[in-house]
Amino acid sequence: MTSESAQDTQAGRDAQASPGDATAAAQAPGTGVAPARKPAAAKPRAGVPVWRTGKPDAFLADAVDVARTAVEGIANPGEVGPHIGARSEGDRVVTHLFESRLGGYLGWQWYAVVTRNSRSKIVTVSELGLLPSEDSILAPEWVPWAKRVRPEDETPLVEETVGEVTEEAVQAEEDDAAEADSEESDEADDAEGPDDDSDDSDETGAE
Repeated sequence: MTSESAQDTQAGRDAQASPGDATAAAQAPGTGVAPARKPAAAKPRAGVPVWRTGKPDAFLADAVDVARTAVEGIANPGEVGPHIGARSEGDRVVTHLFESRLGGYLGWQWYAVVTRNSRSKIVTVSELGLLPSEDSILAPEWVPWAKRVRPEDETPLVEETVGEVTEEAVQAEEDDAAEADSEESDEADDAEGPDDDSDDSDETGAE
């Protein structure tokens, strides 16, 4: 009896010492209270790059003029806007972004990837181009033909037309055409017959 009362007293002390554990146990699965769900992560847009996080190389981040000069070399005058920022791509690799003022590319960004060797102060431009952002107008995501086919597309109209034409109908058309040809030939023979008789009678009278 002494041991059981001691255990009950110890259990009560533990419950008072850690009330959070008791609350968590009450909300555990199987008690009728569903645990809180984590918010679903936003799905990245197709075509929009996923940038690495981290502090970019300080020396490369300051090479804005080098990056702008490189981008202006592939763009027309007035198509490169102000500098947006510099993002890290890894060790000693930084991407500089510039606003795009190219017609039809609203929300896009010019980019120039710059890098350098370890302990070097020489900036090298390794890549240039145009990239979409979250505010860009993009084409819809491509869906394979097998997934976007509609029920009415499964039965082409050509098959329905072919199914209506039977062999008997084709044979009947051929017979009609042959009969029409024979009638035309008979009419042609009849038209030539009287001319031949008249010629014979003229020859007899002449004799």
